[in-house]
Order: sequence, then structure tokens, then C-alpha cells
Amino acid sequence: MTAVSPIARPQLSIGVYVQSPDLVRSIEEMLVNDDRYTLSIAQSETDFFQLAEHQKQQLDCLILQDGKELETSLNHLRNEAILLPIVILHTKERQLDLRFLYHTAELWVSFKELHQIETWIDRAIEEFLKLSPVCQLPDTITPPDVTRDLMAQNFLMLQQRRLTDKLKERLGYLGIYYNRSPKAFLRNLPPQEQAELLEQLRLEYRVIILNYFQDEHDLNERIDNFVNAAFFADVPVSQIVEIHMELMDEFAKQLKLEGRSEEILLDYRLTLIDTIAHLCEMYRRSIPRES
Repeated sequence: MTAVSPIARPQLSIGVYVQSPDLVRSIEEMLVNDDRYTLSIAQSETDFFQLAEHQKQQLDCLILQDGKELETSLNHLRNEAILLPIVILHTKERQLDLRFLYHTAELWVSFKELHQIETWIDRAIEEFLKLSPVCQLPDTITPPDVTRDLMAQNFLMLQQRRLTDKLKERLGYLGIYYNRSPKAFLRNLPPQEQAELLEQLRLEYRVIILNYFQDEHDLNERIDNFVNAAFFADVPVSQIVEIHMELMDEFAKQLKLEGRSEEILLDYRLTLIDTIAHLCEMYRRSIPRES
């Protein structure tokens, strides 16, 4: 009889940059022999920057150490629009406050709690999946950069989608994937964040519209990203229809100024149907099946 190999589950990729050799050894001892994780350990700040840049699409969580290099490292990640789940190890003497350095889902863990690192990794990922696409980032002395902020928001949505798919496959249950936080729902956001989220959705949908009938290889991914953001923010279908109609009105005015027919816009009803179908499928999959 031929032996049946166990189904290979995707591993979580952990990027580690800590200055203490003892911490490195402890983390290796706890994770390196666990087939659920793969470790990438940076030996220097430059090494860490290269790791983050080259593996930003593969890394599932970062482990960093509080210290003089921490803020520089996190500033680099923000400037490169790289947002990832993170566990920050700190000494018991550190007085934690309400400020955050990277994003609001960063997880600070005392050295004495290092023995539970697997739990902290899981929690950091879970909190990261709850982040709103317009989550607050720390104030910095650098001037605002709209392009960088949009890139960070898009990267956040891509990372959340990749992580949820990996967790669904690796863990075999939908709990984390569908653990939407009511705090991130559109109706529960402060007015300014509501406006920012809707504007981000309009920009994303506009790109989908402009490329819908083009030979765009990543169109489905764009639609999935848009639907993912709408799903986790619990955006009503009527709001998506409103976004569509506003864009159609805008395009109709432009066509009229150019002396062209508006009939071409009727074809874009397919875009709306396609987008709503994607959203309905996501909701269908989120309903627990009867056992």
C-alpha cells in the first residue's frame, strides 16, 4: 500500500530583527523547529531593510526589539509604504503609553512573555486583519504624501487578503477570515474617516471602470481588492451603486463636452454587476454552513 503524504499547509513567514543575541537564540529555539513557521533573521539594520523590501509580499509578521534603532526601522517601513503585522519586544521597565510608532495594530510584548511568542504572532496577525484601509498612522515630521498614503492603503488591503487566504488554508477554519471588527464598519467610523474611506473606494472603482474593457491582466485582483475593502467595512450595496452612478454622471458630462454619445456608458453596467457579484459571493462564503 502506498503511503499517503500529509497535506502540506502554507507556513507563516516571520521576519526577525532584534539586537540581543540571547533573544535571537530564544526565538530560534521556539520557532525554528516548528513546521508552522519559516524564519528570516536580519543581522543588521541594512540587512533588515533589504529583507523588508525584497520579501514584503511574503512576510506574514515581523518581530522587532525596542531600542534606539526601532523608530528608524519603522520610519523606513512607513516611507516605503510597507505595512505588516508586528510584535515589538520590550523590557519590563518600559512605560507603555497610548502612542504608537508603526500602526494601531502593533503589539508590544514584554521579554518575560517571550515564551508565548506563538500566541503573540497569532494575535498580531489577527489585529492586523482588523485594520481599516484608512487606519491612522503616526504623525511624522515629514510632509504629507498622498501617493505614499494610497500605496500604503493598497498594500494593506493586499496583505490582508493574502494573509486571510493563507490562514484559511493553513488553519482550516474561517474564524479569523470573517472576524470583521464593527469598529471598522463604515457606519461606525468618525465622519472624516468615512469620507476618506469612500474617497478611496471611489478612486479604486474609477480605476476598475477605466480598465474594465482593456486587456488588464490584474483586473480581477483589482475588483477583489475593492470588494475586500467594502466587505470588511460593511459598505452597503446601495453605496457602491451610488459610487457607480456618480462616476457615470461625471463621464457623461465629459462625453457631452466632447460631443460624443453617452450610449457607451451603458456597457459599464456590466462592471457594476460584476463587482456586486463578487461582493455577494464573499458574503455567501461568510455564512457558516450547517453541520
